[in-house]
Amino acid sequence: MRYPKIFLAIDNCFASKRYTDPSDWARVIRELGLTYVEASADNECDPLYMGAEYLAWWMGEVKKAAAQYGLVIANLYSGHGTYATLGLAHTHPVIRDRFLNNWLKPMAKNAGALGAGLGFFCHAFSDAVLQDPARYREAERTLYENLAELAAFGAREHLGVLGLEQMYTPHQIPWTIAGAEKLMREIYRIGGAPFYLTVDMGHMNGQRKFVRPTDGEMIALHDRLLAGDPLPELWLGPEKAVKLFESSKKLPLAELNGIMDEYPYLFAPAEDGDPYLWLSKVGGYSPIIHLQQADGKSSPHWAFTKEFNARGIVEPKKVLRAIKAHYDSVPGEGLPPRLPNLYLTLEIFTGTADLNRAVLQRIRESVAYWREFIPEDGLTLDKLV
Repeated sequence: MRYPKIFLAIDNCFASKRYTDPSDWARVIRELGLTYVEASADNECDPLYMGAEYLAWWMGEVKKAAAQYGLVIANLYSGHGTYATLGLAHTHPVIRDRFLNNWLKPMAKNAGALGAGLGFFCHAFSDAVLQDPARYREAERTLYENLAELAAFGAREHLGVLGLEQMYTPHQIPWTIAGAEKLMREIYRIGGAPFYLTVDMGHMNGQRKFVRPTDGEMIALHDRLLAGDPLPELWLGPEKAVKLFESSKKLPLAELNGIMDEYPYLFAPAEDGDPYLWLSKVGGYSPIIHLQQADGKSSPHWAFTKEFNARGIVEPKKVLRAIKAHYDSVPGEGLPPRLPNLYLTLEIFTGTADLNRAVLQRIRESVAYWREFIPEDGLTLDKLV
C-alpha cells in the first residue's frame, strides 16, 4: 500500500433527538447522497444509557436499515454523554473499570458485529492531577494500560479499528502531536495490538492558548499585571507558577522557569495549532478524520456552507495534500501500521432550536462541497490530490 482509499462519511449526531430510529437516520443520510455512516452514541445507542436488551434490538434495526438503504456503517463513535465526565481517567478505579468494561468493550463488540470501527473520547484529568507531576504520570500510565487492554481485547475479538480522538487542552490527552505519537507507541508496546487516533479539524484551535511564554513575554505580562491588568489570557502552567508570578514585585525568572520545567505536559508548541501539520504528521494513523469548518480560534463544528467557508480555514485540497504528505514520509518508529482506508467524516453540530429543514440544507450543501474533491468513495488518495 502506498496511498489509502478515501471515503466521505457523516456522523449521525446531527440527527440526535430528530431522526432517532435507524430506519429514520438511514433514510435521511441516503437522501443526502452519502453511503458511509459514523453512528454516534448520542443518537440512542449509548451502552450506559440504553442497556443490552435495547442495544440488541438497535443492532438488528441498523442492519436492516443499512441493507434497505444501501448504507455502510463505517464506525461507531462516543458522544457528549461520555465526554462530560472524567470517565476512563477518573480518580476512582471503580469508575475507570466501569467505563472500560461497561462502555468501551460493549461498544467495541457492537462495532465489530457491524463490521465497523470504533472511535471515542471518554476521559479527562482533574486539576488536582494536573497540579501534581507524580499523580499525572501515574494517571497517564493507567490510561495507557486501560487503552492497551482495550486494544488487545479488540484484536482477540477480531473487531474493527479502534482509535482515540485528539483534543485541545492539557487535561484531555492526546492534545499535542508528540503526545499523540507517544500514546500510540505506548499502547502498541503495552498491549501488542495497534491503536489509532481520530484527528478532528477543529481540535487544534486551543493549543496556542497553552504555549509556554518566553522570558521577554513574561516580563511584558508582569508589567501589565503591575499596571492593573488582570491578564485573563495568562498561562504559566502550574498554579504555583501563577501564584509566584502574581505575588512578586520583581519577576523571579529563573525560579519560574524551574517550576515550569517540572510540568512539560501543560504546554504545547505553537505549531500544534495548525490542523494541516497534524494531518501531515499523523494523518495515516487516523482512520477517522472529523470534518468541521472552523475559524482557527475555536471548534464550532460549522457546516461547509458558503457563509462558513468564507470565515473558515478548512479547505479540502489542503486536507488531502496534508494527508498525502504523511504517506510520503518515513513511518515513525514504534508506531502501528499506517491505514489502508480513511473515512473523512462530516461532524456537523446543530442547535436545539434549529429547524430540520435548515439542518438538512446545510448538510446537503456540505456534501456537495466535499463531493467536488471526493467525487467517488474508495478512490485512492493519489487520484484525489
